[in-house]
Amino acid sequence: MGFLNLAATAFGVVTLLLFGAAAAAGGALDCTTVTGLISACSAFITYGSPDPLPGSPCCEAMTTLGTVAETGGSSGGGVCRCLLGLIATYNPNATAIATLPGFCGIDMGFIIDPNTDCA
Repeated sequence: MGFLNLAATAFGVVTLLLFGAAAAAGGALDCTTVTGLISACSAFITYGSPDPLPGSPCCEAMTTLGTVAETGGSSGGGVCRCLLGLIATYNPNATAIATLPGFCGIDMGFIIDPNTDCA
């Protein structure tokens, strides 16, 4: 259990650094940052398991993305557009990406679906 807590803490620090860099670059969140965060969920997206659990690095990343998306502005729409871009790129795994908020118990403020209007 100690290793998981250490991994989650390290992931949180990296997440803060990524968002600090995005803020320093003008406040706009780019898809590289979103992709970097969602990469914490790569095993689930690629293989369908293990299911992400609240407190896991995957869910911590989704929580961070959800917080940014809920704040609105260009960053919120950017999260939506980037996630929909990932769905388009990784179409066979679109369902896995779309189910992440539910597994993590968060509300992104939008539905991760190809038909979502991110405006």
